[in-house]
Amino acid sequence: MRDDLSGLMAFLAVARRRSFTAAAAELHVTPSAVSQSLRALEERVGVRLLQRTTRSVGLTEAGSRFLSRLEPAMLGVRDAFESLGELRDRPSGLLRLTLPRYGYQEVLGPRLAEFLTAHPDIRVDIHLDDAFVDIVQQGFDAGFRVGEHVEREMIAIPVSGDIVMHVVGSPAYFANRDKPKHPRDLREHDCINYRSRTTGGLLRWGLNDGGKRIEVSVEGRAVFDDSELVLDAAVAGMGLAYVPESRIRKLLAEKRLVRVLEAYSATLPGFFLYYPSRVQVAPKLKALIDFFKLKRRR
Repeated sequence: MRDDLSGLMAFLAVARRRSFTAAAAELHVTPSAVSQSLRALEERVGVRLLQRTTRSVGLTEAGSRFLSRLEPAMLGVRDAFESLGELRDRPSGLLRLTLPRYGYQEVLGPRLAEFLTAHPDIRVDIHLDDAFVDIVQQGFDAGFRVGEHVEREMIAIPVSGDIVMHVVGSPAYFANRDKPKHPRDLREHDCINYRSRTTGGLLRWGLNDGGKRIEVSVEGRAVFDDSELVLDAAVAGMGLAYVPESRIRKLLAEKRLVRVLEAYSATLPGFFLYYPSRVQVAPKLKALIDFFKLKRRR
C-alpha cells in the first residue's frame, strides 16, 4: 500500500510539473526515486502512463484518463488528512500558492514573513506565473489574481485596492518627441507591448476618456511577456509603457520616468485571493484567508 501511494504521488507530481526533476523537488526526493516509483506503478497497472523523451515528459492516453480520475480522489485524501488539523491548536501543512510576480511584490511578499511567524507549522510553496493557472488541475490550494481574471466558480476575497494604470516614458524618449495629449496620439509613438502568457495576445491599454473606458491597441518595436521587462525597457528609453502606479513611484521621484495622458488614467480591479468553492476549507488555507481579511479591515 505504501509503495502504491508513493507511486501515485510521484505520478501526480510529474503530471503537474511535466518534469522528473521538478517533481522530485516538490516531493523532496531524488529524480531517480521518482523514476523508480513510476516504473513500479506502471508495472503494477500494466500500462504505460507517461511518454518520456530526452527533452520532455507527457501523458499517454491511459495516463490522461488515469489522472482525471486520480486527482479528485487524491484531493479528497489530502483534505481528509488536513481536516485533522482542526483538532490541533495550530493549522499546519504545505500551502501551495500561485500568483503573478507583480502580485507577489505588491500583495503577498510584504506580508509573507508576518504570516509565517503567526503560523509556524505552515510551509509555503509559491509558484510565480503571469499566465492564468487552473489551481484545481495543478494542485494549488489558492491563487492571487487581478479581479477581472478570476473564474466565476471560484470563491474570491479582495486583498488589495484598485490598481491605477499610467502611461509613462523616459526623459530620453521625449528628448526629440512631443508628449501625447490624447489616446489617439499613441499611434505616433513607439509603444512597448506586453504579450499575455495566457492568451498569447497583446494587452490593450485601458484608458478613461470622459468617464468612458476605452481600450487602445498600440504598436511598437518591442514586445515582452514579462511586466518587469516592459518597465525596464521604458526606463531605457525604448518607448512608452502602460504600467501600474505602484511600480513607478520611485522612478517618477527620481525623474527616470515621466507620466503622460494623466487625465486618461484608468483603474483595474485589485488583487483577489481565490480558491475552489468546496464545502470545507483546510485549516492552513483558512488561516491565510483570515490573515488577509484582518489586513483589509485595518
